[in-house]
Amino acid sequence: MPALNVEFSDRELEDLRQIAKERGTSMKALVREAAAADIARHRALQEGAEAFRRFFATHADEFAAAFPDDEPSAKSEGRVA
Repeated sequence: MPALNVEFSDRELEDLRQIAKERGTSMKALVREAAAADIARHRALQEGAEAFRRFFATHADEFAAAFPDDEPSAKSEGRVA
């Protein structure tokens, strides 16, 4: 299995040791769990954003009709704010 060396400050290492001890786990398991949780959170956010983009694109005309004041004006089309 590929590995990654990660550097921590003395304070961070001490905090990790303490947390691992409190949870009854190893530092390695603690760090791996934190990284895995962050990866899962990142994937979920990406999937949610993509689902929103698809939904918005599918219902763009409905949004335009419901919120006409939020539609870009003809002279500002193509410009990025």
